[in-house]
Amino acid sequence: MTATYPGPGPAEPRLASDARAAPWGERFLYPEWGPIIAGAIAAAALGLVLHAFALAIGLSVSSTAPTWRDASFALVLLSGLYILLAAIAAYGLGGYLAGLMRARPAAPEDTDVRDGMHGLLAWALATLLTAVIGLAAAQSLTRLAAPPGGQTGTSSSVGGENLIAFDLDRLFRAERRPNVNLDYPRAEASRILLTTTSHSGLQPEDRVYLIRLTAAATGIPEGDAQRRVDEVAARARENISRARKSAVILAFFAGSAALAGAAVAWFAACAGGRVRDGEEPHGLMHWGRPRV
Repeated sequence: MTATYPGPGPAEPRLASDARAAPWGERFLYPEWGPIIAGAIAAAALGLVLHAFALAIGLSVSSTAPTWRDASFALVLLSGLYILLAAIAAYGLGGYLAGLMRARPAAPEDTDVRDGMHGLLAWALATLLTAVIGLAAAQSLTRLAAPPGGQTGTSSSVGGENLIAFDLDRLFRAERRPNVNLDYPRAEASRILLTTTSHSGLQPEDRVYLIRLTAAATGIPEGDAQRRVDEVAARARENISRARKSAVILAFFAGSAALAGAAVAWFAACAGGRVRDGEEPHGLMHWGRPRV
């Protein structure tokens, strides 16, 4: 018996002999890529829209605001929960469409398994598509943030300066600044300050060098430069530690959202398949074949 999709009436009864006649590979090994691609595109599109909305209201994984590292634990937790809910919504839609649009199989006992596999493939493809889009966007932002004219002073430590930019401002603040180019000293100071959270901490020789660098760049006495370096190093260590904890929490939520999205895509595809076969009532806007 050949598969039909979808007919004007209820699903026709299938015999057990139809399942035995269909080879195992024919029932399991050949996915229908049309519904999979459609579900993946829908999931990726909805995910991008939800993350753009999160960026607008300040619940994204990263923020352009200079005080993002000072966010409270409640805000970080709320951002993680939003990531989880956005993944459930996006992957649920993709899996549902992958199951709903797939052709009705000939063997009824294989329906849920095949629908679930199509939902899982839609989840995987949507994840890869989102990763490619995110990588392209990150590369574009990196090029925009690069200094013009081929300058390499700050570009060699962009990540460090973005993390402790205000601490560097405090370090090199001066009433009467000498005529000194601070591009490379600022990048060098950022790399030194990033070592404050390492296992060994800020080394004494690095601290002495940073004191001399600050005194030369700002024109303040060496004693004042020493106090400033100690204060800035303590603040940088605290800020980096806070940012690292927030990143760990958000990364955990992102991984949990990906795993939850796989499960949601599987069950949503099974639900879409049951709607397609007329086993359950139609959902929103009466999608699917006409009811009789």
